Formats: sequence, structure tokens, C-alpha cells
Amino acid sequence: MAYVVTENCIKCKYQDCVEVCPVDCFYEGENFLVINPDECIDCGVCEPECPAEAIFPDSDPKATEWLGTNRDYAGQWPNITKKGPAPADADAWKNKPGKAALLSPKPGK
Repeated sequence: MAYVVTENCIKCKYQDCVEVCPVDCFYEGENFLVINPDECIDCGVCEPECPAEAIFPDSDPKATEWLGTNRDYAGQWPNITKKGPAPADADAWKNKPGKAALLSPKPGK
């Protein structure tokens, strides 16, 4: 089992979850974070740290459609181990529905 980052992270990317991960399994895209499900140890410490409430266990129906996205981009994007700044407009995007089409495939910097 693993944890999965879902749609609500898109354009929010707060990164509070990154600092608490004991195995550094977060990867950064331009406007989204993912968890490498093969590295995640299912400890769950990231889930309550996410201000956007975008992280779920892979057994949760909300995570099902995002598991492949997390796995795919974890193999393409750079690993992130420290919290960086959230986008300036993150709060405006928090909890907005229908953000999946806005997911950028570009890696983070």
C-alpha cells in the first residue's frame, strides 16, 4: 500500500508533506507533486500535513485514478526533499474542482 497525491494538489503544491516524509518519496512537477508508490512505506505522516487535503491511501476510491499518474511522473520528475514556496496563488486554487486538465507534465525546478 502507498499514499497518492490527487487532483486537489494541482496549482496548490504547498509542499508541507515533503518535509515530514521519512523516505523522501516526493517528486516535483511544475504545478503538482507526486509520491512514488514503490518508495512509499505507507507511514501516513504526509496525509494530515497537506493543507489542500490532496493525499489519500491508494485503497481510497479518491486515489484510484491518480495512482498511475503518481507512478509515471515519479519516474520523470526530480525528487524533492525540502519544502519550497507554494505558488503565490495557491490559496485561490485550493479546493477548486476540475483541475485535472491543468496538470502540467513539466518537471519542477
